Amino acid sequence: MDLWLIWLIAAAMLAVAEIFTLTAALGMLAGAALVTAGFAAVGLPLPLQFLVFTLVATLSVLFVRPIVLRHVLQPQAERFGVDALVGRTAYVVSEVTGLGGRVRIGGEEWTARAYDETLVIPPGTTVDVIEISGATALVYPRE
Repeated sequence: MDLWLIWLIAAAMLAVAEIFTLTAALGMLAGAALVTAGFAAVGLPLPLQFLVFTLVATLSVLFVRPIVLRHVLQPQAERFGVDALVGRTAYVVSEVTGLGGRVRIGGEEWTARAYDETLVIPPGTTVDVIEISGATALVYPRE
């Protein structure tokens, strides 16, 4: 079996392992094995192939991996779904207590409960959505 094919198989195996670990380190090693497969295909001797693999792997793990991780581990820029409703303003449609009520959030009517269970919030009051629990908005009156 040709050496370049062995390097190519190693690159494929490392890439598959990266899919399961998501550490970016194995992906960098897969890239280094792929580059080494190219050098092996043009006839570079085995000791120099190991040197190429070592250099490319070291440089990619030291310099490329931190950049990749920085982009992967960024917090989500926007909130979606019910998470986007937290912090929004709502309008009380029917009296909201610690047991229930109705509010209008951005044109949609939601079941609601007062965040502070001792509060009774009358209709027409503007409230802030503090939390969404299932299909119920927990609200607190604006001051």
